Amino acid sequence: MKLSIRHETHYEYSAPLKYALQHLCLTPQANAHQEVVDWQLTAPGHLYAQRDGYGNLSHSWSMTRAAGGRHVYRGSVHAQGTVMTQPSAWLVDDLAAPHPALYLRPTPLTAADAGIAALGRASLAGGADEASLLDLAAAVCKRIAYRAGVTDVATTAQQALALGAGVCQDQAHVFIAACRASGWPARYVSGYFHSPASPELASHAWADVCLDIAARRWLSIDITHLSTMDERHVRLAVGPDYAACAPVRGVREGGGDELMSVRVLVDETSDKITLEP
Repeated sequence: MKLSIRHETHYEYSAPLKYALQHLCLTPQANAHQEVVDWQLTAPGHLYAQRDGYGNLSHSWSMTRAAGGRHVYRGSVHAQGTVMTQPSAWLVDDLAAPHPALYLRPTPLTAADAGIAALGRASLAGGADEASLLDLAAAVCKRIAYRAGVTDVATTAQQALALGAGVCQDQAHVFIAACRASGWPARYVSGYFHSPASPELASHAWADVCLDIAARRWLSIDITHLSTMDERHVRLAVGPDYAACAPVRGVREGGGDELMSVRVLVDETSDKITLEP
């Protein structure tokens, strides 16, 4: 499937910015699942590319207002391009990637309690394969209804399970925590999803589970849609949890109150996407 993507993040500030630093995981990479036909990334400052510790191609930029310099009240980050995807849900890491055992360690967002561990045991006690992982995904979705506005980026897997509602990030965190509690390496995937009927899911999250550690072979599971990764998915970045591979994160000094707006469009087309103002 040929997917055209446009991702815009706009910032407005009530007072002048003094300093800003951002880290962007907004550049897809070629792999067995996808081919990047073209991609552009722009930001208010010069972009510095680097490979992070999880193998993602990331960028950073910074801005410092010099004494007497112009006041900065707004800024935008734009990512856009075209990606060809395949229906394959399997990926094999090369030796330069972190060892799968890294993804057995819990993080503050993915620490498992007794309830999460029980979810994992119920589905994975007999081992992990596509059927059992989809069974676990169904169990997670039964316990965490998809509902926007209930959680935020700091909500932990344990908190989401207690709330009984959340978004794809929360469902992925609980799924990952349950897999790790059962001894299976699992990592968070940040990316895009093509769904004309549900455009609010264009910015999406799911999980990879390593089913063969020696071969570094991973199966990608979309918890929200109860499916394996297919041609509707575009991968951006991976990490132990959302915080490690968030599309945009950063710090600032000054600026007062911040108003941020995000628009993401994913369309099956060979034409460029134009956002209405």
